[in-house]
Amino acid sequence: MPFSKTENLNIAAFDRMPSPDEITATLPLSDRAAQVVTEGRRTLQDILDRKDPRIFVVVGPCSIHDPVAGIDYARRLKALADEVSDTLVLVMRVYFEKPRTSTGWKGYINDPYMDDSFRIDEGMQKARQFLRDVNEVGLPTGTEALDPIAPQYYGDLIAWTAIGARTSESQTHREMASGLSTPVGFKNGTDGSLDAAVNGILSASHPHSFLGINGQGQSSVIRTRGNGYGHVVLRGGGGRPNYDTVSVSLAEKALQKAKLPANIVIDCSHANSWKNPDYQPLVMRDVAHQIREGNQSIVGLMIESHIEAGNQPIPADLSQLRYGCSVTDACVDWSTTETMIRGTRDILRDILPKRSAA
Repeated sequence: MPFSKTENLNIAAFDRMPSPDEITATLPLSDRAAQVVTEGRRTLQDILDRKDPRIFVVVGPCSIHDPVAGIDYARRLKALADEVSDTLVLVMRVYFEKPRTSTGWKGYINDPYMDDSFRIDEGMQKARQFLRDVNEVGLPTGTEALDPIAPQYYGDLIAWTAIGARTSESQTHREMASGLSTPVGFKNGTDGSLDAAVNGILSASHPHSFLGINGQGQSSVIRTRGNGYGHVVLRGGGGRPNYDTVSVSLAEKALQKAKLPANIVIDCSHANSWKNPDYQPLVMRDVAHQIREGNQSIVGLMIESHIEAGNQPIPADLSQLRYGCSVTDACVDWSTTETMIRGTRDILRDILPKRSAA
């Protein structure tokens, strides 16, 4: 009697994906981009090591869906970055992968044409092209690492990485973070708890061995050295924000108990703003005043920002998309972004040089 088939019963197809080396060969790292990435990473490490007193701000669209509007935004942000560089280091938020609570558009890499064609091969190439373009504008980039294979395709173009609230507890993502070449921010859980983020930082700081792919796309045992630049990102959760002084103090104590540096980034969006972009400026101003009044642990901020305010559903006719408006979480507009960043610079400009390490 023949054996019954027991595997791949729910697999419709295996489509070949170009290897990281193949995609990189079509879009190699330029000298300009390499310089921006290297300097961006070094600056962020210096901030985390308290060698640089400035605050870094990861700011940009909730997700990238239109590269034309994205580069328009990057050029505006570069001019603003130069203006405030004595106090703030701006990193453009460039998110391609969107974790979904149930269903929905999963991002530019997964479905670049927003039509359920799921051309991941083309999405990966387009994502790498966009990252190279942003770095060549002169801005370092930050992203969320969601798919554990994706960093092999574009990690050489990233200066800062987030591990999201839904994945900070994931062993896969902790292992991946241990091998990333960037500082890594672990977000607190969606319930607001800090344990997953703190344990994630501890885990990622150690060497790991796990399955992945190499540049040729071959299955490989990846062995990491550990990442010494993990830090906490407070994004609220469990029905309440956690950017207030009490929450920040509790985070400091949790890090101290774990014998970790007291490095904290505040996400002005998500549960900290009750997912209402109008509250992001209030959160940022509150955090800036905490620093002005003596806080030593807050080293960074995050803002969800685009050219136009709010968000929009993805229409059946993509020509109806509003230019520069998010298709995922709602964002503040460009004018508000400028006001937020300039206002924070004004509050902190004369304070940061006197700030001591936590």
